[in-house]
Amino acid sequence: MRLITSLSEIRSLTLDLRKRAAPIGLVPTMGALHEGHLSLVRRAKSDGAALVVSIFVNPTQFGPSEDYTRYPRNLDGDCEALAPFDPEIVFAPKASAMYPEAFETYVTPGNVAERFEGAIRPGHFRGVATVVLKLLNLVALDVVYFGQKDFQQTAVLRRMIADFNLGTRVVICPTVREPDGLALSSRNAYLGPEDRRAAVVLYRSLSRARELFHGGETQADALAAAMRAVLDAEPRAKIDYAAVVRPDTLESPAQITPGCVALVAARVGPARLIDNLILGPAGASDEDLIKLAITSS
Repeated sequence: MRLITSLSEIRSLTLDLRKRAAPIGLVPTMGALHEGHLSLVRRAKSDGAALVVSIFVNPTQFGPSEDYTRYPRNLDGDCEALAPFDPEIVFAPKASAMYPEAFETYVTPGNVAERFEGAIRPGHFRGVATVVLKLLNLVALDVVYFGQKDFQQTAVLRRMIADFNLGTRVVICPTVREPDGLALSSRNAYLGPEDRRAAVVLYRSLSRARELFHGGETQADALAAAMRAVLDAEPRAKIDYAAVVRPDTLESPAQITPGCVALVAARVGPARLIDNLILGPAGASDEDLIKLAITSS
């Protein structure tokens, strides 16, 4: 495992790696690694990829009042967590290298980035798309791994990769959860004991939508209303949105079909949390539901 911070070095090393091994897989992260991130690493290794993990807290995807300065950072701990997987490279550039003083060119995503997270966090997906495009250009890779938990982000990035004909294969891996259903997130570290107990309401709201869908309810408004009712019953949760949407456009259809996605975001104490579930046949595996959502796009 080599820790690299130089942009020129990462490019030359991955080009050299490409001559010796294929495919090259990238797992892009902002660090503070948890089992959710490591599940992506594990999937890349199981695919036989020569593994590159990026660790970069990207300033351009944070708004002025968001948590960029306090976002958890622990590069030594991250490298220790990655060591058993023996990645070829851990790429941890500095912000000044990724965005030098003269930097002024950004990616502007389309309609899929304008609602939900895009509406609440203006400029967020502009920053996400820009940094991912830079990473895809810096690392001579074949496949990139993202987590389902950031479902809108995966939709934005899949669209960008297709629109720019980048040829990079995208693998989306299932959300990893705590035993009570809370999706793993670096921001869970912000939760005190009472907020942690309350935070599982996001998963309960999604589970309610899934339960109703399996029971035959296909009206998007009815499912969204049921999700909100669950969230409203938790006084520590402040809803940002709860909706059921198409997996490609994130528009809410009148009639829900298999592959549609229930999305939720809420503030619980000091943490803003997001989560989702893909709606499909009862008993379908998480992997099969992801395939269903992608093929429904």
